[in-house]
Amino acid sequence: MNQLTVRGFDDELDAIMRRLARQEGISLNQAALRLLRKGAGLTDNSNGNPNAIGTSLDDLFGTWSQDEAESFDAALEVFGTVDEAAWS
Repeated sequence: MNQLTVRGFDDELDAIMRRLARQEGISLNQAALRLLRKGAGLTDNSNGNPNAIGTSLDDLFGTWSQDEAESFDAALEVFGTVDEAAWS
């Protein structure tokens, strides 16, 4: 399965992806994949398979407490800084 990083999408698209994820009870990644497939004229290929690539962690979606989520976010903050020297 391929991976792709997407940058520069606007607030409107962000809101649509998040709303779809909430409404369907799926991850943000899965919502983005559904919208990409739909935009490309393809059908959703997950077929409800909980072991399909891209959905294997969906059963964990929404299971953390607020404290757990905040601790996780705090631990990831260091990754939000770009080391410019590494890109020279």
